[in-house]
Amino acid sequence: MARISGVDIPKQKRGVIALTYIFGIGRSRAKKILELANVSEDKKVSEWNDDDTAKIREVVGNFKIEGELRSENQINIKRLMDIGSFRGIRHRSGLPLRGQRTKNNSRTRKGKRKTVANKKKVTK
Repeated sequence: MARISGVDIPKQKRGVIALTYIFGIGRSRAKKILELANVSEDKKVSEWNDDDTAKIREVVGNFKIEGELRSENQINIKRLMDIGSFRGIRHRSGLPLRGQRTKNNSRTRKGKRKTVANKKKVTK
């Protein structure tokens, strides 16, 4: 396995797909990285030589990825929560924050159903 920025990328996959295993790199950015490093998109990772890997590492180093990107995302969410914005409040309470309905769906954000028992009727 090739190791780029602390992530093992699979050798049997094409370069474009393998680079997407790194947090912060999608298909379009992977294509751009391989283009800047002058490596063919169709080449599998196992076919890369040491020079190709070094070039790709150098190009990937210019982007904000993995731990740095994750920490920046966390800081942004914390900032929203601190200023008390709508999105921050929704983050704090674990509810969807992009306008989705919550009556029927959003089980992923809300978690497992918590059944609330009915009040017992008073008998006279």
